[in-house]
Amino acid sequence: MFHREGKNTIMITLLLLFLINAGISFLFPENELVKNIFIFISVIFLIIILQFFRNPSVNISKNSCNVLSPADGKVVVIEEVEETEYFNKEKRIQISVFMSPFNVHVNRNPVGGIVKYFKYHPGKYLVAWHPKSSTENERTTTVILTNNSKEILFRQIAGALARRIVWYIKDGQKVEQGDEMGFIKFGSRVDIFVPIGTKINVKLNDVVKGGRTILAEI
Repeated sequence: MFHREGKNTIMITLLLLFLINAGISFLFPENELVKNIFIFISVIFLIIILQFFRNPSVNISKNSCNVLSPADGKVVVIEEVEETEYFNKEKRIQISVFMSPFNVHVNRNPVGGIVKYFKYHPGKYLVAWHPKSSTENERTTTVILTNNSKEILFRQIAGALARRIVWYIKDGQKVEQGDEMGFIKFGSRVDIFVPIGTKINVKLNDVVKGGRTILAEI
């Protein structure tokens, strides 16, 4: 099953690969080696594109006390920080999940509740692990007020390869935990900010699954 965000990219890729291989066959009609090499390269490239946009079925165990991972990837940051955009320099625990080009790129709501704040920020395309990527890169910021009155902030952050962030939520919307909230094409990173004192259930370099791994308990 493939995500709807990949429809145009997959169709364009198929068309380009068809045209390239047709051109190779025209230029080298009797050279089977060259034609087979280009067919092999085309198949590998198509498989890479298809896996970027795969969208496997996920069983969500909803719990208002849990903060689920919003994306597949690896935990690259767990630290206490001052959050300046929404919480006015209030200290929070930041958990960052890096999405490689080989991860599923669907982003999910880590908690359920009401969207209290949403903003899109245009910006740079620094590599996702750069310290300033969370404040200078293209990104979105979302704050959800949970059913137990906790505010959880999370960000979609574009990187050097990810040049398009997609989101499906807006201010005031009621959202369900684990539902799709967006998509980052070709990877990058998601940051989650939880209150100080929150029990953290993951550690650095842990591999996590979007909508399934419990990052923290609030």
